[in-house]
Amino acid sequence: MEIKERKRDWLDGTIDFISGSLGGMAVVYLGQPLDTVKVKLQTFPSLYSGAWDCFKQTFRTEGIRRGLYAGSVPAVIASVAENSVLFAAYGGCQKLVALLTNTSDVENLSTMGNATAGFFAAFFSSFTLCPTELIKVQMQAARELEITGPAKKISQYKVTPYSLTKEIIRREGMKGMFRGLGSTIAREMPGYFVFFGAYEGTRTLFAPPGGSKSDCGPLGTMVAGAAGGVALWTVIFPADLVKSRIQVSSLEGTFLSNTLLIIRKEGFLALYNGLSPTLIRTMPATAALFLTYETSKKLLHNFLD
Repeated sequence: MEIKERKRDWLDGTIDFISGSLGGMAVVYLGQPLDTVKVKLQTFPSLYSGAWDCFKQTFRTEGIRRGLYAGSVPAVIASVAENSVLFAAYGGCQKLVALLTNTSDVENLSTMGNATAGFFAAFFSSFTLCPTELIKVQMQAARELEITGPAKKISQYKVTPYSLTKEIIRREGMKGMFRGLGSTIAREMPGYFVFFGAYEGTRTLFAPPGGSKSDCGPLGTMVAGAAGGVALWTVIFPADLVKSRIQVSSLEGTFLSNTLLIIRKEGFLALYNGLSPTLIRTMPATAALFLTYETSKKLLHNFLD
């Protein structure tokens, strides 16, 4: 019986990992252009009058592949790495929370229980996300680094993910790849608490009479995903902005000291530079994430069970 349960846990974890990977790919290809605008506004707000101006300038100056989709390769790697580990850890944390709360099945976990599982799952995904997102944001803001930075930064404009990774490791060692890890964890854990809480809570609202939240259907899943995405970014955006600046501009100091410095120099609202394109991006992107995740999860369970 114990061997059968272990096999069941391994299968569930593998399915969560694969489904999370597929969902991560969907997020990038739908949302990368507006994510690029977000990063540029976060790190170099004085260069643009707003999101639309940033979008137009990026498209006109750099085009689609090198501009709006800059960093898409590391973005796919980052998203797949994050979401595969996140959803695999989320499934495991759901089982742990169910055990600790004497809940018979993860499907019966409360919204708070699911949110708590997401909170702890995000700790593990932060370690896979930080190095890949470091490369992504530096590639997205490469032109701005060329415009505003010293001569030694100019070579980063048309850099590849491999050459940039190699250069960071040469200058700073492997620890350089984890620049911004503290701010990543500070962003991810509370963010995914509200992310999974809003998602699972909305699914429960869409559950048909006499059915479970897994019966809410594709539209309900997409609406729940969009609600989770909006909740996530509304809560974590200041931490994400600080993380982006630390990673792009190689800021010294801690997450807290950089946050206070930005507020003192630019005001509190500066922490929300780039929020509007982020919220526009996140609704279809997270809707696609969860639709892909839930659909592929069901298909894989039907095929492998």
